[in-house]
Amino acid sequence: MLLPLSWLKEYVNVDGIAVEEIQRKLFSCGFEVEEITYPGGEISRVVVGKITEVQKHPNADTLVVCKLDCGEKFGRDIQIVTGAKNVSAGDVVPVALDGAILHGGVKINKGQLRGEVSDGMLCSGEELGIDDGWYTGAGVDGIMILSPEDRPGTYVKELLGLGEPVFDISVTANRPDCQCILGMAREVAAAFALPFTPPGLDYKTTGTDTGLKVSVLDAQLCPRYVGHAVEDVKIAPSPEFIRRRLILCGINAINNIVDLTNYILLELGQPMHAFDQRQVAGNEIIVRRASTGEKIVTLDEREFTLNPDNLLICDGVKAVALAGIMGGLNSEIKDDTTGVVLESAKFERANIRRSARALGQSSDSSKRFEKGVDEYTTGLAIERALHLIDKYGYGRVTATHRDVWANPDKKNPAISSTVPAINTVLGIEVPAGEIVDILRRLSFEVEVNGQAITATAPPYREDVEGTPDLAEEVIRVYGFEHIKPTMMAGAVITPGSMSREQKLAVKLKSAVMAQGFFETIHYSFYSPRDLDMFGLPEDAPERDAVAIANPISDHYTIMRRTLAPSLLHTVARNTKRGVAAGRLYELAGSYTPVAGEKLPVETPLLCLAAFGAEESYLALKGGLEQIGLAMGLCLTFEKDENLPGLHPGVSAKVLLNGKEIGWIGQLSYKAGESFEIQKPVYLAELKADKILSAAPAQPRFKPLPAFLEVTRDLALVAEETVTNGQIEMVIRAACPAVGQIRLFDIYRGVQVGPKKKSMAYTLTFIPTDKALSPEAVDEMVKAVLGALGDQLGVTIR
Repeated sequence: MLLPLSWLKEYVNVDGIAVEEIQRKLFSCGFEVEEITYPGGEISRVVVGKITEVQKHPNADTLVVCKLDCGEKFGRDIQIVTGAKNVSAGDVVPVALDGAILHGGVKINKGQLRGEVSDGMLCSGEELGIDDGWYTGAGVDGIMILSPEDRPGTYVKELLGLGEPVFDISVTANRPDCQCILGMAREVAAAFALPFTPPGLDYKTTGTDTGLKVSVLDAQLCPRYVGHAVEDVKIAPSPEFIRRRLILCGINAINNIVDLTNYILLELGQPMHAFDQRQVAGNEIIVRRASTGEKIVTLDEREFTLNPDNLLICDGVKAVALAGIMGGLNSEIKDDTTGVVLESAKFERANIRRSARALGQSSDSSKRFEKGVDEYTTGLAIERALHLIDKYGYGRVTATHRDVWANPDKKNPAISSTVPAINTVLGIEVPAGEIVDILRRLSFEVEVNGQAITATAPPYREDVEGTPDLAEEVIRVYGFEHIKPTMMAGAVITPGSMSREQKLAVKLKSAVMAQGFFETIHYSFYSPRDLDMFGLPEDAPERDAVAIANPISDHYTIMRRTLAPSLLHTVARNTKRGVAAGRLYELAGSYTPVAGEKLPVETPLLCLAAFGAEESYLALKGGLEQIGLAMGLCLTFEKDENLPGLHPGVSAKVLLNGKEIGWIGQLSYKAGESFEIQKPVYLAELKADKILSAAPAQPRFKPLPAFLEVTRDLALVAEETVTNGQIEMVIRAACPAVGQIRLFDIYRGVQVGPKKKSMAYTLTFIPTDKALSPEAVDEMVKAVLGALGDQLGVTIR
């Protein structure tokens, strides 16, 4: 989440504390500050200047020469040449001096324009990276005009708040109460032992009750719903400080009512919604489950067909919002809206998550509800919103207040513990007074009786359940640096080691990376659409996959049985971003369901992909062979024109000891188009468990032969259908003394006959206990030729 420092200061005074110290303390409390940014970025040497004189440029009809007072420090006689039409003497404007840097890193230097010296330039809002949302008048087509009260020489970055630090904080999932400005302010106040100033909640009501009716038909899905009517609403821009805070947190300002709901979301972490009162038929709000087939059009103009698993906010006639996700288009706030019904509610998090996933509709509100919103903050948010409406004159707060609360007496249970029990969890001695003080600073209600402590968490902390949680609260404020490493009582040091499979898996990865492949990691699930894109037939075994009951999106609904689609998506992303060539691999599990078993069988697969001008089928095949040799194995290949997703003329099975363990080939053109890949991709996928089980655990030393190796060249004639892999297998089976087999030429022509080819090999014969005589080699060659003729019909040329 984003935390602007100025917003934090509204609740806790951190003046005098360095930004770096706040960052360090937040990290100590369990909140990592991933980045500190400044809205003005690199802007420098841009100051306030007052135009004292404007004259026509002597050499250009479209330019004027301005004299400016930029204060004593920068000069009271600065000359700027500009083509802007909206400047005149007396205007106060931003001036980029010589050496200034503007938004986007643009550098300004002193120069001449048509013969007249220009000491810099006058700036528009665009050149400072802001618009009317940040400063009224910044969006004008021309030079930005500042307030006449702004003093010349003042740095514009500080004047406009562009130098304010913004913390980008990573908040863990178990702390939804800190997904907001107020939550982080409470933490900072407790960490530094500073007073905490709560937000203003007071407001005055005028007028009578409008008679609004609110009913909740499913209290389990909506434990609390608060509605309040506001009349005489005037739709207008929000105050500047609200607009700026929204922009700092990544949200564009729209109008005061819409901005108010976004402001409360950021400030308190409570999603809110505002309905145009004119569109609330029957002056009634009903919270209910949707009917089967019921439809709604949301604010982004998308239509959804619903079912009873979806929760709706309805008026007396129709649905006006998809609960916890997005409002309906039929009740949106318009420029002529004069009355609104404000909604603040708590919706059951699991239901919102399921609905958002199933409908493919997500929003800032749904993300907050999925993480968890407490019922206390639901009421706090409506009071805060009404306070701001009353304070800034957005409208008239009526007496119409409806609070439907399933359990208004709900309270966090008291936790009974002791000082020794907390210290036992921590392994150090934290003084009892320090423990009590820290818990109270964190808004816990604490009662002390000797060493016994009874603590009740504040209503917005639903994650605290027992002594270990209390200990965690204490140590993160007390400081993890107080914990000293010690051996546990009775602990024994044992050397760590990897299993045989783990060692071989590391060896396999090293062998793959030695061939220039980079490792990738993907989710263990994908969509059936990915299998369609890859070209797998309907009866392919990979389609019999484990379905995910609660997928994170419709792109990840089944467990993977092949890694290829995931790797192809990565190839597609890289090629779209201009990556011309690459070698990628993934070693990960595949998941095969077993009838009658609750859990699938997990089997490791190795998938490789290569793309680029230097890549080819043979290059990838050679890489696989080298990987096999590095593992102490010999991989062979057998042509197969029926492999799904691959080019029928450039594909083969991969064999180990004559048994199929995978495939290799060029991605088919159709599959390439489906994945939006514009260049050839070469793929291979192997059963890694077969490689790991067959590989020797330790390399074995084999002495160099004491006698010279002997080579023989053979030119063979074979049928066109006979593959190199088949010939190599027969040669090795016929003669164990054969070491390397190298195919160095293939010839087709009338000399060898139709539908035949000549294949020339160099065979290396390795002697064992004595030198190989010419006669012995002849006998080996004879045995090889005989086996080739008997089994494959191959003859010598």
